[in-house]
Amino acid sequence: MTVATTQSIPAFCEGIQHFGELLPEFAAYGQSAAIAPDQTAISSPSDPEAVYQTLLAADALRYLTLQVTASKESGHPGGFASITEAIASLVMLGHKNIITEVGHHAPGFYSNVFLDRSLETMGIETVQQLCDRFRETHGLLGHLSGQIPGLLNPAGPLGQGQHFAMVGAKLHPGVLFPVTIGDGGLGEPYIMSSFGHFNTAYPTVTNFLPILVWNGFSQEHHSMVSTKSNQAMVDYWRGNGFREVVLVDAKDFDDADQPGDYVDSTAFSFPQRFAFTQAVLEATDKAAKLALGGTLTVLIVKQLKGAGVHKRGAQSHNLYPGDSLQRDYIVSALTTRALHPDAWALVRTNYERAMGGPGAKTAVTESVLPLADLGNLPLNEFPVGGDKQVATTAMGALVGYVGQQDTQFVVTNADGNAASGINNINQALKIIHPTTDATYFQQPQGQVYEPLSEDACAGFAAAQALFGARTLWCSYESFAINGLPIWQTVTQAMAELRRPTPSTIALFTAGALEQGRNGWTHQRPEVENYFAGMMRNGNVYPIFPTDANSIQVCYDWALTTRNKGVTITASKSPLPVRTTFEQTRRALAEGAVTLAHTPGDKTLVFAVIGDMTLIPVFEAAEQLADRGIGSRIVSVVNPRQLYRPTDVAWDMCSEPDSNFLDDAGFERLFGGDVLIGVTGGSSAMLEPVMLRSTAPRDTFCWKRGETTASAGQIMALNGITADNFVARATALLG
Repeated sequence: MTVATTQSIPAFCEGIQHFGELLPEFAAYGQSAAIAPDQTAISSPSDPEAVYQTLLAADALRYLTLQVTASKESGHPGGFASITEAIASLVMLGHKNIITEVGHHAPGFYSNVFLDRSLETMGIETVQQLCDRFRETHGLLGHLSGQIPGLLNPAGPLGQGQHFAMVGAKLHPGVLFPVTIGDGGLGEPYIMSSFGHFNTAYPTVTNFLPILVWNGFSQEHHSMVSTKSNQAMVDYWRGNGFREVVLVDAKDFDDADQPGDYVDSTAFSFPQRFAFTQAVLEATDKAAKLALGGTLTVLIVKQLKGAGVHKRGAQSHNLYPGDSLQRDYIVSALTTRALHPDAWALVRTNYERAMGGPGAKTAVTESVLPLADLGNLPLNEFPVGGDKQVATTAMGALVGYVGQQDTQFVVTNADGNAASGINNINQALKIIHPTTDATYFQQPQGQVYEPLSEDACAGFAAAQALFGARTLWCSYESFAINGLPIWQTVTQAMAELRRPTPSTIALFTAGALEQGRNGWTHQRPEVENYFAGMMRNGNVYPIFPTDANSIQVCYDWALTTRNKGVTITASKSPLPVRTTFEQTRRALAEGAVTLAHTPGDKTLVFAVIGDMTLIPVFEAAEQLADRGIGSRIVSVVNPRQLYRPTDVAWDMCSEPDSNFLDDAGFERLFGGDVLIGVTGGSSAMLEPVMLRSTAPRDTFCWKRGETTASAGQIMALNGITADNFVARATALLG
């Protein structure tokens, strides 16, 4: 070990535990940065100087990742350690719009954006600060979030990152969007299916580059693809539509006689380390150029998990309490990987120059994407009490208009727009399909994306919203649950985001009450529990329009919001028109609107969520009136506004909304002698009302699904009937 003088240590290195000697050939290849002062990338991937400095960058990433995680005795260094040569290669080639599917690579990605000075935006200028802020509030979360400068996407659940890469490629032609995919995560069914549908729909959009981290292990055991031969892995990707598969296997360079198919390149002799790094750099350059040139390409780097850190294989995946900076094997790994201060300075210089500056300034998500001007939506106000109207169809007309004004706008649906009463969306915007067929309103250039996967639907729509473009995810309420993990990930990221972006909007149709003949397989309103729980997050708004007028105003409002998750749940059946536009505008602000008020000696208040559920409520009001009991029917449109401000983390959102209905307003809407909450879905949606009401109260809600011949029968099965309302109200009134 060399001892560096204080004067020779770059300021950003403050906090580094160990410095090392200069690697061999530094005098030949380390005297000046491989990325010239006026350049944004290296000149050639075969240039020995560029290869050498890419190797230094790979070691710097390994060192930082291990020290950062060991500083908190927590975090995941092993998976990222096996792909550092490729990450360093991307940066040296001028590509920083890097995405990941692997949330456990977070400390490695933090190290990467620290090196290019992106983290200085959040006050992290030294290695010591990098370690101090890791896994701390307002710092560097254990998994990627939406608040870290220079990083494009959140990552937690596996099988999601590819959506962000594909959306980035669609929105930014000519820009490369690499996405690292773990071989453990490759077992998720979503990854390949989403690639396949996207490539069929957008065959010319190939400027995303999957990078398979093929290291043989997942979190706690061998990965399920660890037994594949190289040829089998190539065939697998080719069989899923990838025309070019660029594979680099560290085993081909091993001169240390390491056993097994997966080896650690840091154990090679220096000449072989150099050769392996050059192979990765050249392969990355080749794959990038293919992807940018119109060829669907994947880059695969096969190297043992944990290469160059404290342990190997699955044991390298994460640190446990006791895996501190003083632990012998941590110290050994850090001292082995330690760089000389001059090497650190060289790596920093290259990172600063790559892609024209820090990712915090140059990444595509660091600026607001320009949006087309929609003007005024062509709202069509139906007469109250007139003919019954289909709410979803009324909204569909507006969606078609939005798409015609905004060419970036995309509607996603798992092949069900026509079945949801919104075939007018297909007619106006056309389903994206390589086969032109006017019967089905499909053509290669369309704006309706229809994979038979809710994950692909939600992933594409939510990712596009996060990246700054408008979208709409349409689904049956019963099926939406399969797409919620990524929708939830994105809405949380939006709450943390440092820039405004269009809200991610969803339309959920064909609720449980409309699916009687299909039975419980199509009756899954428990999805509403997700949204009910997420309301307290501060930026999630489950919206329940009262009718065909209400849904138009709700969608118009949703389009004006930023950094929010808005779900609109409505029926596809013709139902009465009960509200004016102005009533819904007030309901969106206050949370609810009074639909009917019948005077009487006592007043029973109905707090109703949904449109179809209003039918038995109005019947009950008539029965109560016959008994001299008054009633007030209140349609709950925006339950989030009915919480108290202290119930919701609104103040932690990047685009905060502190508008909640005050106590006087709540009393005006819900004050009475008895309160009955009614919903065709989860009772959790009524929590804001039940929390604040002081009257005797009860709830009627969904219990379970069954095959029935009508909505009325399925409501009766769940106790949602006028007779039951009246009986319970009478009992509560005493």
